[in-house]
Amino acid sequence: MISQFSTIVAVREQVSSDLADESVILNLKSGVYYGLNAVGAWIWSQIQQPIAVSSLQEILLDKYDVDPKACEQDLFALLQDLMTAQLIEVENEAAV
Repeated sequence: MISQFSTIVAVREQVSSDLADESVILNLKSGVYYGLNAVGAWIWSQIQQPIAVSSLQEILLDKYDVDPKACEQDLFALLQDLMTAQLIEVENEAAV
């Protein structure tokens, strides 16, 4: 389960490419391609190195004019999809 306290990073077993404002990702294990829109592509670029979900959400709120609740819901939906597709690794930390 992904939470605000999770740290996420893109898996190594993938290849991705930017196409205009979008990204395509090939999961090398499954052979399945995934596409991301402009915001998803920006998030994908940010998770090439480990980052806390809370930090990623703060950056998104600073970068885009979006309602904080909508940002949280959309971010968690995308991360859940990426996790289900085995495109990210999730490390959960206990709340302090």
